[in-house]
Amino acid sequence: MKISIIGVGLIGGSIALKLKQKNKVDYIYGIDNNTENLNEALSLNIINEKTDFETGIKNSDLIIIAIPVDSARKILPEVLSLISDQQTVMDVGSTKSGIVNSVKNHPKRSRFVAFHPMWGTENNGPKSAVAESFSGKAGVICNREESADDALQIAENIVKDLDMHPIYMNAEDHDVHTAYISHISHITSYALANTVLEKEKEEETIFQLASSGFSSTVRLAKSHPEMWVPIFKQNKENVLDVLNEHISQLRKFKSALEKENFEYLEELIVNANRIREILK
Repeated sequence: MKISIIGVGLIGGSIALKLKQKNKVDYIYGIDNNTENLNEALSLNIINEKTDFETGIKNSDLIIIAIPVDSARKILPEVLSLISDQQTVMDVGSTKSGIVNSVKNHPKRSRFVAFHPMWGTENNGPKSAVAESFSGKAGVICNREESADDALQIAENIVKDLDMHPIYMNAEDHDVHTAYISHISHITSYALANTVLEKEKEEETIFQLASSGFSSTVRLAKSHPEMWVPIFKQNKENVLDVLNEHISQLRKFKSALEKENFEYLEELIVNANRIREILK
C-alpha cells in the first residue's frame, strides 16, 4: 500500500514510523508546506519521498491528513475532489464536528474516515515522532456509518496496525468528551504557566524550585499555539462549558481558603481523589 501523509510532524511522522516498522506500507509520500519538516522527515527515513499535493494524492491508496484542524477542514474537500472511488482519506484531528460537516454533502464523502488517535505530546516536528507512541491508546473513529465499508475497513486496519484499540462515537459526542478530557487540560496548563510567569519574575528560581508535580502540570503549556488555537476555536462551545465548570471548582477552593473552612477543603480533595478509581 502506498500512502501520502499531509503534515509530517509529530502525529503524521509517528504514524509513518509505526506503519513502516510493521511493514504495512510499501511507500510513503510526504506533503508539507514546511520544507524543513519535509527534509527532516526524509533524512530520518520517516517518508520515502517528498512531493507536491496533487502528485502525492494521485499516487496513493490512502491519504492521511495530519495538520492543524482549521487547515484540515479547509483541505479535506480538495483532497476528496482529487481521489477515485478506490482511495481512502483519513484525518487525525482533535476536533471532529467541523471537519465532518465540511464534507457532509461532498460526493466522495464515503471515502473519508474521521479518526482521532488519542495521543500527543507538547513536542512538534518529525524529530519528535516515535513509532510506539500509540500503543495501548484509544483510536476514535467518528460517524463510521457515513464511510464506505472498504474505507472503514482500511481505517480499522490502520488503528490495529498502530496497536490502538478502536472506539466508535459520533462527532458531536467526541468533541464534548475531548473538551472534558483533553482540551481543558491544556487551557489549565497554559493558565498555570502564565500565573507563575506573572507572579514569579525570577526565571532561575522557577527552574531551581520546580518540582515534578509542577513540571508535569505545566508540561502541556509547551504545546504550540499553531495546533491548539484552532482546536479551541473549532470546539469553542464545549470548551467554554467545561471551562465555566472548572472556574466554578476553583472558586470553591478559593472560598474554602478565604473562610478557613478546612473541612470543606478536605471534602473537595477527597472528592477529587475518586479519580484514582478511574485512572489506576
